[in-house]
Amino acid sequence: MKLPIIGISQGDPNGIGFEVILKTLQHSFIYEHFTPVLYANPKSFSFYKKLLNMEQPSYVLIRDIKEAKPNQLNLIASSQEAFEISLGKADEGSGKEALMALDRMLVDSLAGNLDAIVTAPLDKSTVKTAEGFTGHTGHITKAYKKSESLMLLFNDDIRVGLITEHIPVSKIAQTITTELILKKVKIAHESLKTDFGINKPKIALLGLNPHNGDNGKMGQEEQTIIEPAIKQAKEEGIFCMGPYSADGFFGMKLYSKFDLVMAMYHDQGLIPFKSMAFEDGVNYTAGLPIIRTSPDHGTAYDLVGKNIASNLSFTNALFEAVHLYYSRNESDELAKNPLKYSEFKRERFRLEKG
Repeated sequence: MKLPIIGISQGDPNGIGFEVILKTLQHSFIYEHFTPVLYANPKSFSFYKKLLNMEQPSYVLIRDIKEAKPNQLNLIASSQEAFEISLGKADEGSGKEALMALDRMLVDSLAGNLDAIVTAPLDKSTVKTAEGFTGHTGHITKAYKKSESLMLLFNDDIRVGLITEHIPVSKIAQTITTELILKKVKIAHESLKTDFGINKPKIALLGLNPHNGDNGKMGQEEQTIIEPAIKQAKEEGIFCMGPYSADGFFGMKLYSKFDLVMAMYHDQGLIPFKSMAFEDGVNYTAGLPIIRTSPDHGTAYDLVGKNIASNLSFTNALFEAVHLYYSRNESDELAKNPLKYSEFKRERFRLEKG
C-alpha cells in the first residue's frame, strides 16, 4: 500500500518549529506510516540539529516532489540563503523564511502532489511579504481560492470551531452575520461527516454576549443573528443547538454531549480549549480540498534553544493528518460506491406437524 505523502513547513526559524519537527521525525517508526517531505532551509535544519545535539533525523535533499522516497525524510529547500538565526527573536527575516517555506509547500499541494500538509508555527506579526496576512488558515484558504474555511481545534475530549478567527475584538459583533454562521456550520457539518466519520453530527453554538444577552438587555445578536442561523441549519437537516451561554456551557461540561462546539470568536473558544488541550491539541482547517493540520501552540520564543519544548502537539498534528486523510478517502469511496438497495423480502417459517 502506498503511504501518504505529508508536506511539512518549517515555520518560524527563530521559534520552536525546528525543535518539535526534529524531535518528532527522529523516530524511525514514523516512516512506517507516511512519507514526510520537509520544506525548509537546509542550513537552519543543520543549525538546530547541532544545537540540540541530535544524531537523527538525517534527510535526503530533493529538488522535485516526485523524487520523494518512502522510509526517509525528504527535504525540499525553500530557501538556500544564509539566514542568521536569532533564538527567540521576532524579526521580518524569520517571517520571510517561514512564508517562503509555506508557499513552496503550497506549490506542490495545489498541484495535487501532497496528500496532506502540516504547518509548524510562525509569528503572524513578522510576515510582511504577504499582503493582509492573518495566519496560516487565511493564507491557505486564499491559495485554494475558497471564500470560507473553518478553524477547528480538537483532541480526544473536545472539538471547537470558530465563527470568527484573527480579528480585533472591536470588530467581532459587526463581522458575525446569520449568513456567516450558517456557512461555517455547513462546513463543520460536512467535515464531521467526511473527515471524522460521524454520521449524524451534533453541533452546539455559543452565544456572543454575556448570559446570551440576558433577553436583549446586554445585546440582541443572539435573537437577531444566531437563533435564525440555528433555525435555518435545522431546516436543512443539520443537528444544531443553542445558543448557549459560554461560561455555563463549559462550566457544566456540556461540550461532552456534542461533537463540536462553535464559538463566536477566538478567545471564547480557545481559552477553554487550551486549558484542556494545550499539550496535545491539534488545529485543523476544515473545508479545504487538502488536509491541513498544525500544533495548537505558537512559536514559544521563550523556550527556544533550551531543548525543553514538547513535541506532543506537533506529533499529534502529523498523525491526525494521516488519520484524516484515510478517513476522507474512505468517505469518498463510500460515496462513489454505495451499497445497492435491494427489496427486503420477509421469509415465512412454520413448524410442520410431525
